Amino acid sequence: MKKIIITLLFGTCLLAGCGKYGEDDVIKDFSKKIDDSSAYYIEGSLELVNNDDIYHYDVEVAYKEENNYRVSLTNVSNSHTQIILKNSEGVFVVTPSLNKSFKFQSDWPYNNSQIYLLESLVSDIKDDDKRMFKETKDGYTFMTEVNYPNNRNLVKQKISLSKKLKLKKVEVYNSDSVICMTMNYDVVDFSPKFKKNYFDLDTVMKTYVVEDTMSDSDVILNSIYPLMLPSGTKLTSEEKINKDNGERIIMTFEGDKPFLLVEETANVEDEFTVVPTYGEPYMLMDTLGVMTNNSLNWTSNGIEYYLVSDVMNQEEMLDIAQSISVVDVMK
Repeated sequence: MKKIIITLLFGTCLLAGCGKYGEDDVIKDFSKKIDDSSAYYIEGSLELVNNDDIYHYDVEVAYKEENNYRVSLTNVSNSHTQIILKNSEGVFVVTPSLNKSFKFQSDWPYNNSQIYLLESLVSDIKDDDKRMFKETKDGYTFMTEVNYPNNRNLVKQKISLSKKLKLKKVEVYNSDSVICMTMNYDVVDFSPKFKKNYFDLDTVMKTYVVEDTMSDSDVILNSIYPLMLPSGTKLTSEEKINKDNGERIIMTFEGDKPFLLVEETANVEDEFTVVPTYGEPYMLMDTLGVMTNNSLNWTSNGIEYYLVSDVMNQEEMLDIAQSISVVDVMK
């Protein structure tokens, strides 16, 4: 009789999957590791693909409880560093090479998916009831939906974990299943030691201002035109004017989707300057920019760009902005 009971129990275990480490266990343990951490530090590399152009970034991420974030993004092709900083004073996009920062009253990083933040990845996994889980030879993968409101073409991501639930890689796909962003995680430290005031704006500036420099040119050699224009829209006027320290080009595009594009020499501020804005930080291909409902502002290769339109939505403005590039890229 005892032998029969043991056999029945063994059979029941097999049917129920007793002892098998599955999807729910991975989510529970991976989430707990992140939820229980009061701080973490990440080093990795980010690759962005825009048509035939590929942009590479070295990434450092620091997090400390009470909503302190410091994300450093260094463009490998030109060594240009920008920092997204969040602390009790607000959200900042800092460009040390220009001695300048934009200040936002923003919900970042909680208003959309973030490929380099652990909490965001956990939320994407938990929030997607249709996620796909797979156990591989080396670990586990999740395929989930993503939330990039300003780029609806990005639709899903693949999150790869090791058997010990160490984050290895995240790949974001467009609607054609082409990989547009890849984040490789080289270091994930859940017991970092940050120096005092590490998340203060002044500390960030002291850390980077000496290391990061940009040529301060006072001329624009050539106008830089968008490679993509909305149907029925064309350039109707272009004016170059002198400003106190450099040049400015104003281009007017008229038609079905009219917009204004301003290009001017980016000058290093004599004193550290904080510019308040009502927009959101946004990562273009080769730089961090500022996005509002009807405008985009960014700096690339010594030129500051300002694109504004009363009729285009944010995705349409992004398409134009991403078609403007004079930065050397890595193939």
